Amino acid sequence: MAKLYRSSVSKTPVEPVSMDGADGVTVQWLLRKEHGVPNFEMRRFTVQKAGHTPYHKHEFEHEVYVMSGEGVLKEEGRESELHPEDVIYVPAGEMHQFRNAGDAPFVFMCLIPKSK
Repeated sequence: MAKLYRSSVSKTPVEPVSMDGADGVTVQWLLRKEHGVPNFEMRRFTVQKAGHTPYHKHEFEHEVYVMSGEGVLKEEGRESELHPEDVIYVPAGEMHQFRNAGDAPFVFMCLIPKSK
């Protein structure tokens, strides 16, 4: 049985996203396999003004919750505005990109299956 893990966003290291095509994006790994989670890892992304994640795809799904700021989700063939409290499901293999569309930081949580 996994041991309960408790921490705080303010105590979690902020790391730059170094994937090719990322600009002005940081990530905090709030829950990850090292914390004993059995199924999903939780990340918090902050996208600065005019910043964006790469336009990319993964072989795993994403569940996203927009916390603050204004953004745009680019998918194959369309773009959608994103606002606080929006939820997004990105299927495995789907091209996608998150962009900041405002002046304030665009912040979202993202859950992914635990890495092996």
